[in-house]
Amino acid sequence: MDKKLGVAIHGVGDVAFAHAASWLRNPHVQIVSVSSRRRESAQRLIDKYGLACPARDNVDEVLADPRVDIVNISGPNQIHTPLGIAAAQAGKHLLVEKPMAITLDENRALRDAVARAGVKSIVSFVLRWNPLLESLRSLLTAGAIGELLYIEIDYWHGIGPWYSGWEWAHTFKTGGSATLLAGCHALDAVRFLSGREVVEVSAMSNNKKQLYEYDANVVATMKLDDGTIAKSSVLLDADIPYAFNIDLIGTEGSLRDNRLWSKRLLPGQRSWATIPTILPDSGDVHHHPFDAQINHFVDCIRQDHESHCNVADAYRTHELCLAIDRSAAEGGRVVRLPLE
Repeated sequence: MDKKLGVAIHGVGDVAFAHAASWLRNPHVQIVSVSSRRRESAQRLIDKYGLACPARDNVDEVLADPRVDIVNISGPNQIHTPLGIAAAQAGKHLLVEKPMAITLDENRALRDAVARAGVKSIVSFVLRWNPLLESLRSLLTAGAIGELLYIEIDYWHGIGPWYSGWEWAHTFKTGGSATLLAGCHALDAVRFLSGREVVEVSAMSNNKKQLYEYDANVVATMKLDDGTIAKSSVLLDADIPYAFNIDLIGTEGSLRDNRLWSKRLLPGQRSWATIPTILPDSGDVHHHPFDAQINHFVDCIRQDHESHCNVADAYRTHELCLAIDRSAAEGGRVVRLPLE
């Protein structure tokens, strides 16, 4: 493919600026449209990066533009599914920010629409490209800690009215839930690192600060399809610096964030070995590895293969989020997956 792929960015929150910077660093694409509910928001992004493209407030114009090959959907949560479906039906490839859906019906509808259209897709579980998670997955694949027996991954980030997306993030209708808004990153990491699917969950929650319409703090216990047990929590009320905690306990060793204990690989080991890497230790979107994610997606389109983080795969992470929310709403009742 010699022609540059045309990218349309829709939704101009903080993450859209990070996306735009990454698209601009890829030599095989060109940003050909920026749109938002408010045209002036789109123009701010255009001006920041000196783009030669129109600012729009009409999504139909974007989808009708023959120069657009990829739609980058980064607006509020409630637009992700309807715009994703419309983009797929228009024959556009799509990058969708998480969560891609906030109800089970939306989750199924987007999955099915993308499958019918045959377009390429990627969902922004961007931590799959974080260097620490890449290292951990490689070590697990190599058997560095034997067979996994326990996984614990947490997302702790106090998010309050200071957040630029607070207007939509804190409500049931547009934010969804704590797991969908933020905890989905930790839950996706459970799936990504283990390579397994969750078959049952039980969850409890509370809402101590009463800032959100939904419970802001959720803890879930899970059983995976190979018998591994796991725990994950999201704490949006937390008064704590951003934390993404990872513990992977195996039959022959353990991994705690970037620390390795493995007598199999290091038979003379007497204390934790530290992996020199980049940790997922900041909520700043500019800290996220969008370059790697976007380069991967462009390669998928140009080489005609599917991403490991496409809509079909992300469907399972969102289904897990929704199962956890169901369990928490029902006082910790065990919910089995798949929900279908």
